[in-house]
Amino acid sequence: MHLDTEHPKPERAYREFNLDRPGNIIFVGHHLSTGTQVRCLIRTITLAGALLEVSPSLEMPSHFFLEILGIHDEIGATVVKREGELVTISFNMLLNPEFLHHVLRLSFET
Repeated sequence: MHLDTEHPKPERAYREFNLDRPGNIIFVGHHLSTGTQVRCLIRTITLAGALLEVSPSLEMPSHFFLEILGIHDEIGATVVKREGELVTISFNMLLNPEFLHHVLRLSFET
């Protein structure tokens, strides 16, 4: 039996935008409580996910909410991979393109 260890390529690639904006990782606790927050730097973002920079000593939860500072929405997210201080995440739902445009415009204005 042959085991294929290579992961399939994504069917669709999304345009990646440099953001370099601070954010919060909001841990999901018992009964979906959201008490613990940790700062991060959102390096890049797409409609489907983002690349975060965090402290290498931070114990990352598999699932959490991401808050982009300056935006009062929390985005459900899942860790895809981690390499040191860089964490690749996927959003639990695709971002609305208008929301992403707002995030990018806000980043550009500041």
